[in-house]
Amino acid sequence: MALQHDMITPFVDNQVRHQAEGRAISFGTSSYGYDVRCSDEFKIFTNINSAIVDPKDFDQNSFVDVKSDVCIIPPNSFALARTIEFFKIPRDVLTICLGKSTYARCGIIVNVTPLEPEWEGHVTLEFSNTTPLPAKIYANEGVAQMLFFGADEVCETSYKDRNGKYQGQEGVTLPKA
Repeated sequence: MALQHDMITPFVDNQVRHQAEGRAISFGTSSYGYDVRCSDEFKIFTNINSAIVDPKDFDQNSFVDVKSDVCIIPPNSFALARTIEFFKIPRDVLTICLGKSTYARCGIIVNVTPLEPEWEGHVTLEFSNTTPLPAKIYANEGVAQMLFFGADEVCETSYKDRNGKYQGQEGVTLPKA
């Protein structure tokens, strides 16, 4: 399905567990989904400027930008990142994202809202560090699994039809009111 609809770019048609540097947290095609990788662009939330997190009036002083092979998330905090993969969801598919067990067992929760029919872009990922310790996220390795649900019929109104505000997003995308 992914190749037929050009859904994922770049697409890895097997599960990769090792890279040139050695072991990696797996990514690529899995049994019934696709394990996405995290890019090296992070927005780490901070309280340096005592900003209030408001989804209707988001203050960009709430985070610091980091470009690195790893992201250290402070205790009880979170960071935003994006997938390496660019998605084009078909009109008859809904996509759900779940965190990988490797991170979940370390107290790191991955949150992504559903990818609606005909949405396209890089997926913005939220990593919550629920622990009292700093936590590490690895860029260019697997961080979450996408599950694809095909419908019997195409939807009446797609995300593209509604001119969704996150359509075509690239990079780490902040909240839009």
